[in-house]
Amino acid sequence: MTKPSRSVVALSIIFLSSIFLTACGGGDSPSPSAPPPPPPTGPTWTSGVFEPASQFKDRCETVRIGADIEGNPFPDRSGSTLEENFWLRSWTNETYLWNREVTDRNPAGFSNRLDYFAVLRTTATTPSGRDKDEFHFSQPTDEYLALRNAAPLAGYGAAYIQLTEGVPRDFRVLYTEPGSPAAEEVAGQPNFVRGTRILEVNGVDLVNANSDAEIDILNDGLFPPAPNQQNTFVVQDPGSSLQRTVIMTSADIVSSAVNRTRIIDTPTGKVGYALINSFSSFASEKEVADAFASFNAEGVADVVVDLRYNGGGLLAVAAQLGYMTAGSARTSGRVFEGLRFNADAGGGDPVNGGPNNPLPFFSTGLGFSLDDGTPLQTLDLPRVFILTTDATCSASESVINSLRGIDVEVILIGGLTCGKPFGFFPQDNCGETYFTIQFQGFNDKGFGDYAEGFAPANAGQPFAITTPGCAVADDFDNELGEESEALLAAALQYRENGTCPTPPPISQAPSARISAASLEKRLGAPAGDVFKTNRDMTIPN
Repeated sequence: MTKPSRSVVALSIIFLSSIFLTACGGGDSPSPSAPPPPPPTGPTWTSGVFEPASQFKDRCETVRIGADIEGNPFPDRSGSTLEENFWLRSWTNETYLWNREVTDRNPAGFSNRLDYFAVLRTTATTPSGRDKDEFHFSQPTDEYLALRNAAPLAGYGAAYIQLTEGVPRDFRVLYTEPGSPAAEEVAGQPNFVRGTRILEVNGVDLVNANSDAEIDILNDGLFPPAPNQQNTFVVQDPGSSLQRTVIMTSADIVSSAVNRTRIIDTPTGKVGYALINSFSSFASEKEVADAFASFNAEGVADVVVDLRYNGGGLLAVAAQLGYMTAGSARTSGRVFEGLRFNADAGGGDPVNGGPNNPLPFFSTGLGFSLDDGTPLQTLDLPRVFILTTDATCSASESVINSLRGIDVEVILIGGLTCGKPFGFFPQDNCGETYFTIQFQGFNDKGFGDYAEGFAPANAGQPFAITTPGCAVADDFDNELGEESEALLAAALQYRENGTCPTPPPISQAPSARISAASLEKRLGAPAGDVFKTNRDMTIPN
């Protein structure tokens, strides 16, 4: 006898069960059936079909009331997380540079908008194996606006770097803000100097601590959440075997874009030095202009622009820096940076909906912190020395690429830059500002393929775009701007005789990234620091 198939058995069981249930129903009246499920509310997903992003813009799960710190009324309307996700999906499809490489996922499958945003990116890699898109992030809009407007943040005025992975930690001071508690002198000794190693915070061993409770104490001491909080540190300064105790009180700190400047006298003329740590705040426009005006007044023969920790910011300010370096004759009518959008954009700008106009070398103030139309002073130099590390990123790399595009000799001293020829127009939706790569920048010659970074010629970086200059490891034993500091010393040596210090390659040197990503996951700066790693296309209205 042939054995019935499993499917036949299953059907028989279902049939018999239905007879049994009908027989037990009490005569001819069937039992009432359950009501059908309610139809889904909100938009529905069809793979590959995209509604306009404008249809979902500002439809928020949580509606903000009032205005932001720049005085703009919140545009929020009542909506849902699902609508926020649908906006992210359509906005990505319309504006993301690699939109055709994004897997189309159902927004209804994500209950958190940030989780959904995280997957709206390409997963391709570069020839060296890096992620093609390393720069996909977001942050609360109020934090973004506070940074852009240089709002005070609680702290001591110190940036840190961890030079080791895990424990034992080698945790150092990267630089200090002038006039801050960190730079304040007590008994003739600054609280912190560049390279100061922090050993203890409020009695907790920073070098070896590993429990969550200890990490919380360390983070609260290193990154105080509010001003007027007193904390105690045990530190060791570079070149010293002695330990000392530092007691500091946190304050509201406004970070300077231009941290310090110097005029260096040499037998072949004056050299201007500027440590420019960011183009990210509106205040950076005036600070950079003031620095170059001082160099112009001193009649410098060369300039050393220290961008080793500059992750970028306002591209327009970077364009002003290019003009102030190279002068009007070299920059007039030339492109600082053109923008290449996704393949579906045609010749237009899919973000703003207008023509795709290139960014010029700006010769005047734009209204960030200088009056619109204020003439900028220029050094009119045929070459520039730029100090770099892998924290030199985005708009800072635009300075390098764009000056090379008009045949200014760019001499790099330091290490491989981060490799980000890409940028975005920051976009708020429902209280979160999103940064998704929307364009690739290129210079006056049409070149913008430096996703593996720029490097000095002797740095031993096979995938990088190489330039004249010297590979030099970042120096944590000497103060920035001092002629003894390794990168500045190498720049002055190369300027004098065209030679580099030995030994050259630094491929094994510790990373100098200062964003939260470079620090130990549980011990590090607030994530808002990644704001610095960008090209912000904002132009004052």
